[in-house]
Amino acid sequence: MNAKRLFFIALGFALLLLFYFMPEFKPAVDPMGKEFPLSQAGKAAIGLFLLAGVWWVFEVIPIGVTSIAIGVFQPLFGIRAAKDAMKDFMDPTVMFILGSLLVGLAFTKAGITKRIAYKMLSLVGEDTRKILLGVFVITSLLTHVMAHTAVAATMFPIMMAILALYGEGNKPTNFGKAMFIGMAYTAGAGSIATLMGGARNPAAVGFFKEFTGQDVSFIAFSQHLLPVAWVSVVLIWLMLITILKPEKTRINGIREKARSLYAELGPMSRQELLVLLLVAGALSVLILQSFIPALKSIDRSIPLLVAGLLFFILEILTVQDLEKSIPWNIVLLFSGAMSIGFALWQTGAAEWIAVNFISLLQGSHWLIFVIGIAILVGLLTNFIMNVAAISIVLPVALVIAKYLGVNPELVLYSSVAMAGMPFLLLIGAAPNAIAYESKQFSTGEFFKFGIPGTLLILAVLLVFMFTYWPLVGLSPLAK
Repeated sequence: MNAKRLFFIALGFALLLLFYFMPEFKPAVDPMGKEFPLSQAGKAAIGLFLLAGVWWVFEVIPIGVTSIAIGVFQPLFGIRAAKDAMKDFMDPTVMFILGSLLVGLAFTKAGITKRIAYKMLSLVGEDTRKILLGVFVITSLLTHVMAHTAVAATMFPIMMAILALYGEGNKPTNFGKAMFIGMAYTAGAGSIATLMGGARNPAAVGFFKEFTGQDVSFIAFSQHLLPVAWVSVVLIWLMLITILKPEKTRINGIREKARSLYAELGPMSRQELLVLLLVAGALSVLILQSFIPALKSIDRSIPLLVAGLLFFILEILTVQDLEKSIPWNIVLLFSGAMSIGFALWQTGAAEWIAVNFISLLQGSHWLIFVIGIAILVGLLTNFIMNVAAISIVLPVALVIAKYLGVNPELVLYSSVAMAGMPFLLLIGAAPNAIAYESKQFSTGEFFKFGIPGTLLILAVLLVFMFTYWPLVGLSPLAK
């Protein structure tokens, strides 16, 4: 064991023990005078959260094993009972990620991913920058109508096929880093464009209606955030081709090679058509949930898991695929992320942190207030479920906005934008973790590149607050 690894293992434990043995903290107080005490379990949850963050970022042990530690330490330090801590490992959100991975695996095995990859390369040509842009555009477009987890799982094997044609084998390259990190970032950016892009979007609109009495239509939501999404996609592309300039400016002959390989595939096979039909059926249910009340009670994991079951029944996938091709390290990563997220939420620790932070913004200028809320949502979303981050921050923020005279819609759209783009940690969103499976980058590199990425999105929001949003009637101050 090297000294650096030992240091970060010890640092994680030290942070956990520090918060566990710390004296009681003062309660957080919201603008209405309501107190939010921090229990002993809440203190320990913050310590465990810091331990997990250090171990995940510096990869002192496999990221999935860190998740197991989260489940083990909760009962040991009196945070939650083992039954509650471990139950979250099979949360429907984790099952949704598993279902998405099964869809991606079926696409790969049937040959659909190669077909898509070769067709795209024959269209965009040999310029590596245009190839990256093509990947990002397809990813973003799909997230307008599909959950970004499913999109990432679908795009992953396509990108692996492109990486193989890049000609550097499996070794990490700037091109590979830019492509997979960019896929994760643009999946998040694209998902804020419509109400169907992620559960956080309708959840935020629901809270907004409850606290303001105003509803936000499907069209109004997209009118305000779709331009933010696409400006973000283009800027993410420009940032990555600058920071991670591909080693090759062109892949000579790739267009002709892609056309040749596409021709070799021949017409679509019966298996390909069957996979497409099953996936289309699952996605149709997910999309129609936004419009058909009877379908809303079906958890979003069910359609994808049903498709997964049919893949095995129809022998498209086998037990060998389940054992060898599913990245269980990533599934465990999200299991642990769900567990620590619920621990912070259920012990009141996340609420205590949020209320303390938001209270600092009372009486501030509207711009400082809105940006402060956006930063808080962005930080929380990197550690807990984005829906939980919205649920914790938005209600309190809307109450304070009323007293400050800030337009509540500005708070809504800024919060949703940041909740959709957690660029710092793998646990911030499933596409981040799926991209990591490429082995093109480390968790530390993802964090490093995520800092300028996050600042870039904050800059985009600032520009929109003074330009486009006022043009469509979104003034900073309440009328």
